[in-house]
Parts: sequence; structure tokens; C-alpha cells
Amino acid sequence: MEKRLMVQEGHLLAVFNSGHRVMKAEGILKALGLPVLLIPAPRQLQTDCGLALRFSDDDRERIMQALEREELLPAFVSAYRGGLYVTTWVNETGDAHIT
Repeated sequence: MEKRLMVQEGHLLAVFNSGHRVMKAEGILKALGLPVLLIPAPRQLQTDCGLALRFSDDDRERIMQALEREELLPAFVSAYRGGLYVTTWVNETGDAHIT
């Protein structure tokens, strides 16, 4: 059986500062029919809650807009490129810590 990686080239990871927020975001996004997957956050990302939402760059705009509408933006978003996690967006609104 082929081993599949949780995160592959081009995937984006939305990282939240609490397990409650990431699970709430997952529920909202899935209810809207947006393709996200709740995964254990890679250690390199050093998250507080240990979870992240994985999605493709093709869905980034719709996902971020939905999270903004719900006032549930992540702390940051990282892309997996060339074997590294590169932060592509940081929440500067200060609402990432609200639970």
C-alpha cells in the first residue's frame, strides 16, 4: 500500500491558536461545501493547539473569505513548498486569539 503524506507540495495550512477555533472553522467550511481537512499540525509550524486545516491554493480565496465573514481567521497560513513550510499570510487583525 502506498504511503500518502498528510501535506503535499502546494497544500496550504491554516493554523489557529486553539483547538476550539480550528474545529469550529472546519465545521463552518465543510457546511459551506468547501474542501478542507483537519490534520495534526506539522511540528515545524509550532502551533498552540496541534491541529491545522489543510486546503488547496485553488480554494484559498473562498476559504479565507468565509473565515473572515465568520470572524474566525486563523493565526497564520503556511504553504508547503520544496519540503519547507512558508508563511504566506499572518493575521494582523488581532482576532486570532478570541475563543
